[in-house]
Amino acid sequence: MLASMADVSLVPKRVPRAVREQQMLDAAVAEFGRHGFHAASMDDIAARAGVSKPMVYAYFGAKEDLFVACLHREATRLMQSIVDVVDAGLSADEQLWQGMRAFFGFVAENRDGWTVLYRQAQGPFAAEHARMRARMVDVVSGLLANAVESRGRHARPADLSALTYALVGASESLADWLVDNRETPPDAVAARLMNIVWLGAAAMLDGATWPRA
Repeated sequence: MLASMADVSLVPKRVPRAVREQQMLDAAVAEFGRHGFHAASMDDIAARAGVSKPMVYAYFGAKEDLFVACLHREATRLMQSIVDVVDAGLSADEQLWQGMRAFFGFVAENRDGWTVLYRQAQGPFAAEHARMRARMVDVVSGLLANAVESRGRHARPADLSALTYALVGASESLADWLVDNRETPPDAVAARLMNIVWLGAAAMLDGATWPRA
C-alpha cells in the first residue's frame, strides 16, 4: 500500500495546455529577442521551454507561425498594460501620462518582447507589425481626442492625425533607446516625452500655430 502511494507521488503532474503554451511563448520571445528570427532555432526554444521540439510544432506549427504568435501576445500585453491604467475619470494630461508610464514600463520589463515587436517584425512580418501599430495609433488618437474635447475645442482631423503619428513614432524611438539604456528609469523617459509632447500639444490643441505655418 505504502509502496503504491510512493509510486503515485513520483508520477509527474500534467501541465495544463494553457500554461505550457505560455512557457513556450516565453522561451520563443527570449530566443527571438536575443538572436533574431533567422538565428533562433526551434531546438533552442524547445530546450529553454523544457519541452521537446515536436511539442513546439504541435502547439504552434512552423517557426513563422510561432513568431506571429509571439507578436500577437506581446502586442496584446503591451496594449493591455496601457488600457489598464488609462482611467476615463482622469484629466486628459493625466490619462496621457499614465499611458506613457505604462508603455515605457512595459518595455523596460519586457525588453525581449519589445525587440521582437519593433526590431524583429520586419520582412514577411511587416504586415502583422503594421496591423498592431494601427491599434496603438487608435489608442493614442483617442487619448488626444479626449484632450481636445476636455478643452472645449474640436481639433482639425489633419492636426489630430499628425500629432498622433508624431507621438507614436517618438514613443517607439525612445522605447528602442530605453532597451539599450538599462540604467535609465522608464518613468524618466516618460516624463521627458510628456514635457516635449504635452507642452507643445496643449498649445496646438488650443489653436496656437507657428507664425509661418
